Amino acid sequence: MLFAIENLSVDYGPTSAVRGASLRVDAGEVVALVGESGSGKTQTLHAALGLLGPAARVGGSARFRGAELIGAPRAALDRLRGDRICLVFQEPMTALDPLTRIGAQIAAPILAHGGAARPGDLLEEVGVAGGAGRARDYPHQLSGGERQRVLIAMALANRPDLLIADEPTTALDATVQKRILDGLEERRRALGLAMILVTHDLRLARRYASRLYVMQAGRIVEEGPTAAVFAAPRETYTSSLLAAEPVRAPRAGGPETAEALACQGLRVAYGRKLAVAGVDLTLQRGRTLAVVGESGSGKSTLARALLRLQPCEGEIRWMGRPVQRLGGGGLRRARRQAQIVFQDPYGALSPRLTVDEIVTEGLRAQGKRDDAASALAAVGLDPALGRRTPDALSGGQRQRVAIARALALAPAVLALDEPTSSLDRAAQRGIVDLLLRLQTERGLAYLFVTHDLGRARALADDVLVMREGHVVERGTAAEVFARPANGYTRELIEAADL
Repeated sequence: MLFAIENLSVDYGPTSAVRGASLRVDAGEVVALVGESGSGKTQTLHAALGLLGPAARVGGSARFRGAELIGAPRAALDRLRGDRICLVFQEPMTALDPLTRIGAQIAAPILAHGGAARPGDLLEEVGVAGGAGRARDYPHQLSGGERQRVLIAMALANRPDLLIADEPTTALDATVQKRILDGLEERRRALGLAMILVTHDLRLARRYASRLYVMQAGRIVEEGPTAAVFAAPRETYTSSLLAAEPVRAPRAGGPETAEALACQGLRVAYGRKLAVAGVDLTLQRGRTLAVVGESGSGKSTLARALLRLQPCEGEIRWMGRPVQRLGGGGLRRARRQAQIVFQDPYGALSPRLTVDEIVTEGLRAQGKRDDAASALAAVGLDPALGRRTPDALSGGQRQRVAIARALALAPAVLALDEPTSSLDRAAQRGIVDLLLRLQTERGLAYLFVTHDLGRARALADDVLVMREGHVVERGTAAEVFARPANGYTRELIEAADL
């Protein structure tokens, strides 16, 4: 046995974060640790490696090649971490130093353990085109996928025995996820590494792991071969994680579904580069149009342009009214009809305002009566949360607050820019159910920007596929997913494992 955790506990004063967790990993094996955000997955592994702060009280055992890690001297742990055991963290912009060139960051763990630095070769190995030339770049000069590959290069630099990948591709689209994880799996096999894949995405666990551990509220509640757990889960919680995505029957358009949002010849340029190249679309009341494509395809830019948050050319209509030339008070009044919910519930809400103040921002700007309580109740939140600031809320609660803020003005159109991508599966499901209910109750039109084709298939009436600023395919969701006509669409569907 390479690595084993037995009866591990993590306590913060009277609060238990992990309770009696046990797992094992054999040499060369891939194990997945799955569960919702806050279930204790990361706490368990960080406790085993001595990475928690002094406030954490850790009990139990964690052994690597038979050597006990809990309570081991710092020097002994430092000899293992970054050398025999390496981690790939979830958020590369947090894990990477923005002021240091990536080549130097890749070289650091090699030099710390007495090796010869070769960052250019490592970048080539993990699929960063340009290798040695890119080693002089800073993190902000790389795409999200490239930054994640840099973290993988750092983790593989010393050819460890055990790799811990903690939500390594959560914020990336399906095709980039697949390329990165397929590349990581290829390198892992070539080097004979064992891996623990920490994820809330059961699709990834099924694709890459041979064994599965399911964690809930600090406890391991189920374990076994991945295929067996998927085929016949013993625990209700596991079954809920494996539950199918919601599916809504497509509805035909007609006179009763009037135009809510439309554009003709919409163009957005950054210098000589066209980010959106002459897009036409129509979204009807009560329907959902999913805009899908890889990162950089122009999806979010299109959404911002349609809501007049981005300079653009072309004609835009909200509820049949041209808005491209509106400005000042006229545009402010028109904005009541079209609102947006952004991707990141942590960055979209001011940390200095209370929830009540955030939800009623738009109402105050429009000279309307403040009514935070009813807006919060409409999205399933206790109005008492209005006195809190965003840091006291979970990710799912924050996204509900962002939706409440958008809905407070009773818009007809809601642009949803990756509204669930940063949330775990249970929180995602809750937000999706909320959006479906609100659409039914209010006849809302949704412009749903997403790289998650599973969500698009489940929620959308119609689909528009973008690549490099161009629309390459469009049609009803049923048609596009059943019979994609474009090779790029087929690649997206294959990567999403649909």
